[in-house]
Amino acid sequence: MRRRRPSGFTVVELVVVVAITALLLSILMPALASVRASGRGAVCISNLRQMAIAAQRYALEYQFFPPAIRYEDDGEFTNVAWDWITTYDRVISPGPLWQFTDDPDRVQQCPEYGGETNFTERYTGYNYNTTYIGGESSFPHTGWEPFCRGVRYSVCRRTARVAIFGDGGGAGGTNKFMRAPMNQPQECPPSAQGGLGVVYGGGQAFRHQHATHVAYLDLHVAAAHDPFRGVHATEALLETLGYPDNGFLSDDDRAYDPR
Repeated sequence: MRRRRPSGFTVVELVVVVAITALLLSILMPALASVRASGRGAVCISNLRQMAIAAQRYALEYQFFPPAIRYEDDGEFTNVAWDWITTYDRVISPGPLWQFTDDPDRVQQCPEYGGETNFTERYTGYNYNTTYIGGESSFPHTGWEPFCRGVRYSVCRRTARVAIFGDGGGAGGTNKFMRAPMNQPQECPPSAQGGLGVVYGGGQAFRHQHATHVAYLDLHVAAAHDPFRGVHATEALLETLGYPDNGFLSDDDRAYDPR
């Protein structure tokens, strides 16, 4: 009489199935992670484009781009930045850029960013060309009188090659101000924007699959893959910057000066 073969898997067959499943997962997981990262990158590019369009609309109306940062003191010291108006312990409202766009909480958040900031409590991953385009007041001077404006909208010529917004990053927590590496703003003295320690306090973060996203003045957004050190680089400054995870868009100011 013939014995009936037991149904189900043998131990050897189970081991083979588990091994094949593990192999397939090891192949699929990096691919799935890459797809998810690409999706977050697409959201980032869309955000940057919307920000650039809003800044252009602001400039068409006021002849200058939105101010990067100035300070007011109406009984409470206030930071009036391009993205958010804040005190040191709370957000008051969206900044001047947002009269030309909707939903700043969504647009202003880079989906790959979850780090800290070294400038107020509200920072969501993007920075703005402060040296040449936004302009700023030196801390702690208040009002419009000490404010050094960026270049006029009408004199911007190199619009396809000059950054207006991008992914910000630094070694010890970064800020919302994109600074040109030569620290030589043409409209204001360098002292208005701090020294090289401030310049290297935050550059562009190469966090999107080893690339950084940049919105240019002509409204296109592209990925840059090469972090630059800057002409004044020292080992100490590069450590502050967090190079090469973060870097500049050019060694000189050609990626920042629109004239």
